[in-house]
Amino acid sequence: MVQFLLHPLTSVILLLRFLVALAISGWQTILVIVKGNLNPEQAPKAGFVRMRFAPMSDTGASLLGCLISLTPGTTTIDIDMAKREMLLHMLDTSDPDGAIEGIRQDFERYVVAIFGQKGNA
Repeated sequence: MVQFLLHPLTSVILLLRFLVALAISGWQTILVIVKGNLNPEQAPKAGFVRMRFAPMSDTGASLLGCLISLTPGTTTIDIDMAKREMLLHMLDTSDPDGAIEGIRQDFERYVVAIFGQKGNA
């Protein structure tokens, strides 16, 4: 909690980014489900993707994992702090690099600003 108080503006930006991502992802997920039901042959393939993440505390990694899981269409399955890697399940793996870049832009950089570990590369 103290970390959020030390970075109030970043915390508010992270919250707003999450709410926007939640709305956008919700609609995208609905479209993927409807598309899959209307034409099962063109339904996107779900699958597992590994994502490396920037140096941050355990709390930061947990928060990032929660933000990812609370956003429709993607779930955090495992967090490996030693490798700084998350295993994600994605409802649509047609563009995993784009989805990961979205996670980095929407969440990771703000989580690092709040919970990043100084002195790590």
